[in-house]
Amino acid sequence: MNITEIKDLMAQFDTSSLREFSYKTSEGELVFSKNDRQVVSDTPAVSPSTVAPVPTIQVEESSLNETISETVSGEGEGDIVDSPLVGVAYLAPAPDKANFVSIGDTVKKGQTLLIIEAMKVMNEVPAPKDGTITEILVNNEEVVDFGKGLVRIK
Repeated sequence: MNITEIKDLMAQFDTSSLREFSYKTSEGELVFSKNDRQVVSDTPAVSPSTVAPVPTIQVEESSLNETISETVSGEGEGDIVDSPLVGVAYLAPAPDKANFVSIGDTVKKGQTLLIIEAMKVMNEVPAPKDGTITEILVNNEEVVDFGKGLVRIK
């Protein structure tokens, strides 16, 4: 293959929807990829002798239990609306539009709280009941898992 043929292949690959392309001949191999790859550094790893020791912290069990129970119970009031699927949460219908809901807003059952995009499909998340939004638990464009708390309604 000459350089013009390689450049032509690169241009065609760049404009295509392919993510990876490889071409192998007896002369060599070409591999094109649009996928993100982790860069491997040539710097040596840190040896254990150069790592500083980690200090230990003493915590009383009673104060630890209080902290855990506060975290589990949450600070907000109301019921949490969980994510029905895995995807990307959008708080507004479009980047230049206002959010569906804000803290303090009164919502009706069935009103859209936010959208979760999954596999290029926009899925509206409706309010399960009438109430007031007391907390928004996700950020715009945050990846959410199934069951993650999205908003809190009182």
